[in-house]
Amino acid sequence: MIFSESLKKTRDFQNVYKKGKSYANKYLVMYVWKNNTERNRLGISASKKIGNSVVRHRFARLVRESYRLHENIFNSGLDIVVVARKSAALAGYREIEAALLHLSKLHRIIQVSCYGEEH
Repeated sequence: MIFSESLKKTRDFQNVYKKGKSYANKYLVMYVWKNNTERNRLGISASKKIGNSVVRHRFARLVRESYRLHENIFNSGLDIVVVARKSAALAGYREIEAALLHLSKLHRIIQVSCYGEEH
């Protein structure tokens, strides 16, 4: 991720959960909060409910890669937390990518004109 960092601290996650806005779809829940910097910070959360560590890590890799490939169309200065839903355990790359872009569009954090061209 060239333009972004990872969200790592528990208090940062809690801040986004409490103050941020959330939207959900079949596979993901996405929380977004402005962080008053010029960089985005991406946090990924997958509880043990969706599967063992292999399944959870695979989910995190799919989200990270989906975000990385579309990073240039995201607005900057955001904390983004992506939470896995149980159905995400069986989802493939295309489903996760589509879900991430769908929620980004709902949050209005991507340039919509680019959304049609990229996808």
